[in-house]
Amino acid sequence: MPLAGRHLVAACWLVAFVFAASLAAQKQPFDVQALLQIARVQEPQLSPDGKTVAFTVQTVDIEKNIKPKQIYTVPLMGGSPRQITLQGADNERPQWSPDSSRIAFISDRGGSAQVWIMNADGSNARQITNLSTEAGGVLFSPDGKKLVFTSSVYSDCPDDACNKGRLEAEKNNKVKARSYTTLLYRHWTEWQTKRRSHLMVVDTDGGLVKDLTPGDREVPPFSLGGPDDYAISADSKEVCYSMNADPVAATSTNADLYVVPITGGESVKITLNPGADSSPQYSPDGKWLAYRSQARGGYESDRWRLSVLERATGKVNMLTESLDRPVQSFTWSPDSNALFFTVSDHGLQPIEMILTVGGATRVIASGPNTMDDMKLASDGKTMIYMAESGSAPSEIYRASSGGGTPVALTHLNDAVLAQRALTPLEDFWVESSDKTRIQSFVVKPANFQPGQKYPVLFLIHGGPEGEWGENWTYRWNAQVFASAGYVVVMPNPRGSTGYGQKLTEDIREDWGGKPFDDIMAVVDHVTTLPYADADRMAAAGGSYGGYMIDWMLGHTQRFKALVTHAGVYDLRSEFGATEELWFPLWEFNGAPWDNPETYAKWSPSYFVKDFHTPTLVIHGEQDFRVPYTQGLQLYTALQLQKVPSKLLLYPDEGHWIMKPQNAVLWYNTFLDWVGEWTKRGATPAAAASTPAPTSVPAH
Repeated sequence: MPLAGRHLVAACWLVAFVFAASLAAQKQPFDVQALLQIARVQEPQLSPDGKTVAFTVQTVDIEKNIKPKQIYTVPLMGGSPRQITLQGADNERPQWSPDSSRIAFISDRGGSAQVWIMNADGSNARQITNLSTEAGGVLFSPDGKKLVFTSSVYSDCPDDACNKGRLEAEKNNKVKARSYTTLLYRHWTEWQTKRRSHLMVVDTDGGLVKDLTPGDREVPPFSLGGPDDYAISADSKEVCYSMNADPVAATSTNADLYVVPITGGESVKITLNPGADSSPQYSPDGKWLAYRSQARGGYESDRWRLSVLERATGKVNMLTESLDRPVQSFTWSPDSNALFFTVSDHGLQPIEMILTVGGATRVIASGPNTMDDMKLASDGKTMIYMAESGSAPSEIYRASSGGGTPVALTHLNDAVLAQRALTPLEDFWVESSDKTRIQSFVVKPANFQPGQKYPVLFLIHGGPEGEWGENWTYRWNAQVFASAGYVVVMPNPRGSTGYGQKLTEDIREDWGGKPFDDIMAVVDHVTTLPYADADRMAAAGGSYGGYMIDWMLGHTQRFKALVTHAGVYDLRSEFGATEELWFPLWEFNGAPWDNPETYAKWSPSYFVKDFHTPTLVIHGEQDFRVPYTQGLQLYTALQLQKVPSKLLLYPDEGHWIMKPQNAVLWYNTFLDWVGEWTKRGATPAAAASTPAPTSVPAH
C-alpha cells in the first residue's frame, strides 16, 4: 500500500477511535429503568453507644413486581455497609436496644408481619409476636424491657383468639356487602372495616400482648409519612400518643396528645389545642415532651409549630411561633437542652436548632438539598441525617452537631448514577400579575446543548399545599423527563409551602385564580429563554396538579399537550365522594350547598366547551381521595368534544402509582403522549431521546 494510503487509513482509524471514545464518555439518559435501579435508603437509626447506624434499603424487582426491604448497618466513622437480614422477606423498622447489642424490627419472614429481635450483627433472630392481625411500627423502651408496636385489631376483641376468629369468619363469609352509619367509611385506598389501629405492648422476651389503646379510634391517626405519632417516656413508665377523638373524624383534624401507663390503664389527654398535636418525643431527661402543633382545627396545611410541654406542670411553650416556616422533623440533643429540627424553606430543607427554653433559631446544616431524619450521638458532638437533592437520591451523612462539612456514610447508588446523565436543578423567580414573586425550578435536558431549542414540560405539584424543590422523587421524577429531551419547569405558585403561610393560604377559595396567574407568569418567562421552544410546550400534574391541568383545558391554548393524573374535575361531585371532608370544607369555605358559587366558579367541568388541547387522563380505581370517576367524567367530556384524548386506568392502584411494572407503564405512556404532540419537527437527537413506550390496549 502506498504511504499516502497508509496515512489515510490511519487517519480514518483515529477519527473512528475518537468518535467511539466520545460516545463512551457520553452518559446514558436517566430513564425509568435507571430510576428503578436506585437503592432507596431509609430509616436511619444511630445506636445508643454511638458506633453504628442501622438503616433499611428498599430495592425494586420489576419481574416479580415487588419492592423488598432489607436492614443494613454501617460504622458511624465510616466503612462498608453490611446487609444483616436475609433475602426472601421484607425486613424494616430497625430499633436499637438501649445497650446497642440487639435490634428490634418488623419482618414477614415467618409468613406475616411480626415483631422480631436479632443481635446487632443480624445473628440469632427470633420472633416475638405471632398475632393474626400482624404488627408494625415497633419501638424499644429505654429500659430495654418492653416493645411497643401497632396492630390493626377488632376494637371489641379482648385477645388475639377473638381477632383470629373474626378474621376467619370475614374471609369465609360469602356476603361481601358493606354497611355504614358514620363518615370516613373509606380512606385513601381502603374501605373501613371493624378493625382499628391500636398501640400494643409486649415484653422483649415475648409473652402476653396488651392493648394500650382499646376503643373505636385509630391510634396513631392515619398518616402518609412523617415522624411517629407515639413515643415511650425516658423512664419507660408511660406512652404518649396522638389521637383524634372528635365525633366526626371526616371533618376534623383535631388530634390531641394522650398518655397511658406502659403496663396499660386509663389514658389521659394532655393537650387542649383545637388544631392537630402530633409527633411526640420525650426529652432524654424525661422533663419535657416536644411535639408538632397546628393552631387551627380543620386545616391540614396550617403551619406546623414546634412546642414543648413540661411534664411536671403541663405548661406549653411554642418554640417556633415567630418562624414563618413549617417544622417537618425534629430530635432532642442528648442533654435535653436543645432541639434540632428541619423546616421547608424555598424548596430546601435545612437543619436548625433552638434551645428548649426558647430563643433564636440557628442554622446547623444547609445546602441545595433536603435534610431529614437527624439523630445525635450520645456525646452530642456528632449527628447523622439523610440528605437528597433533585439530582441525587437519599444517602446517610455524618456531620458535627455544630455544623461543618458532612461525610457520606452510604454510597449505594454511586455505580448507577455514574453511568447516567443527571442535571442539577436551577431556579428562577418571576413576578405574578399582582407582583407576588414566584419561584420555579428547572431541569435541563441530559447532554444539554446551549445552541439548541428544546420542548418544555411544565410540572404542576399536588397538595395544593406542597412544593417542588431539591428533593428526590420516584413518582414524577424530573430527571426522567429531562433525559427524554425536555426542559422541565416546576413552578411553586400560590398554595405552595416554604414561602410563608400567607402565600400558602392565598389559594383558599381561589383554586383557579392566583395560582393559574402565577403559572402563566412562569410560562411567559420561559418562552423568553433561548433554549426553550415556545411552540412545543406541554403541562402535566397530579392531584391538585391534575386539577390545574383540567382548569388549563378551559382557560388557555398555550400547550400542545396535557397530562392529568388523579385530577379533580368537578368540585361538587368530588365533595360527595372524597373521604377527608375537612379539606374541601376549608378550601372552599363550606360544602357545595353552603357555598355553591365558589364550587361552580372554580370547577373545570363548567368550561368543557373551551376544551381543545390533546389530553392524557390517568387514574387509579382504588383512589378514594380523588375518586376515579373524576377522571371518567373528564375523559367523557373530552371525547364528546372531539378533543384528542386517551384514558389510562389502573384497577390495582390508588392516588399514587406504586407497583413497579405499573410505574414503567406510567412513565412510558406519559412520555409517548407528550412526545406525540411536542416532538414533531424536533431534531433527530432530541427525538431519539424519547424512551419507547409500553403498548397500552385500546378500549
